[in-house]
Amino acid sequence: MSEIIIVEGVVKKYGDRAAVNGLDLRVNEGEIFGFLGPNGAGKTTTVRVISTLTDYSEGSVSVGGHDILKDPKEAKKLMGVIQQHISLDTDLTVRENMMHHAMMHKIPKSERMRRINELADYVGLDEYMDKMINTLSGGWKKRAATVCSLLHKPKVLFLDEPTVGLDVQARRLLWDIIRKLNDNGTTIFLTSHYIEEVEALCDRVGIINDGKLIALGTPSELCNKLGSTAVEYYGADNKTEYKYFTSREEANEFASSLGDVKTVIIRNTNLEDCFVELTGKSVSGP
Repeated sequence: MSEIIIVEGVVKKYGDRAAVNGLDLRVNEGEIFGFLGPNGAGKTTTVRVISTLTDYSEGSVSVGGHDILKDPKEAKKLMGVIQQHISLDTDLTVRENMMHHAMMHKIPKSERMRRINELADYVGLDEYMDKMINTLSGGWKKRAATVCSLLHKPKVLFLDEPTVGLDVQARRLLWDIIRKLNDNGTTIFLTSHYIEEVEALCDRVGIINDGKLIALGTPSELCNKLGSTAVEYYGADNKTEYKYFTSREEANEFASSLGDVKTVIIRNTNLEDCFVELTGKSVSGP
């Protein structure tokens, strides 16, 4: 499997603080890659660096074989970016925003409306095309931003916290769009605070902490490294404790040894367990 994103030894500093600190990362073409980390760990900075929105101090980055410093125009042609905060023009309609993006990407006039209509239908935006952006809900704005980012047919789509602020229904609809895009060959680079989102969508997951990659693998690989079975119990110090085991039998034996405790749950280890154990922090929103 070919690697479409290669990050080697990247350092990005803000003053004396390294937001990204010697990061090495490779993303395979055609996968949905999830990027997890606590607040301030360097997730968004990493996305901004790879997508050429932020410069960096050391290292190298290539996208689709193009070094983003030496050949930025060719690298940018391969990328679509949906940032956490929607950057659509609120003084324009949905259609006008899409036309503006199409012209910015120098899409031939003969193709603009065909691509816009095709993608609008793809994400279910047809009836909203002539509405002003600021009249739409967060979910519909996100769909409009998705169309704008896809008009030039990028090979890689960066999604930075794509479902923050969306209701459950809108989140699940966006999940379906992400899966459709990936099924059609788009590589997805996804950052999220929602562990279940990453677990449901991603082929592989990288966990970043203090600007460094501390874990990488499929969700099941990361869970198995910790222990495939978890015992969750309410300890004597009035605090929920977690223990991890390689087999259900070991977990049952440990649970039996706990004696009289209020609550004991034996379950499969999940990605949130891995995140908390590796970073020492719970997952929280921005």
